[in-house]
Amino acid sequence: MNKLIATLIAGLFATAAFAQTPATKPTAPAAVKAEAKEAKTDAKATAKETKAEVKAEAKTAKVEAEAKKDVTVAKADEKSAKADAHAKAHKTKAKAHAKAVKAEAAAAPAPVVTK
Repeated sequence: MNKLIATLIAGLFATAAFAQTPATKPTAPAAVKAEAKEAKTDAKATAKETKAEVKAEAKTAKVEAEAKKDVTVAKADEKSAKADAHAKAHKTKAKAHAKAVKAEAAAAPAPVVTK
């Protein structure tokens, strides 16, 4: 972007310099055309470089955004899996406790009733 601006400013100064030359002084049209063609070629090359840089930056930003998104999704999946495992462990402990209470009740002798 800076190169493009610099090229445009240089072009403005060049056109201002040509505009201030006296009209009586003969100028070589071939030389002027060659300079204009060279300036145009430079401007095109600068524009291509700038466009390539912008594309590369955009591509990099897109890849970084996707990587951040993937990390966020992975963290969410990890939290979900951890919560599921915790719930499953709690359920298993509850079942084991219920079995233990049931077994203890079955193993306890029946109370003796006396009259």
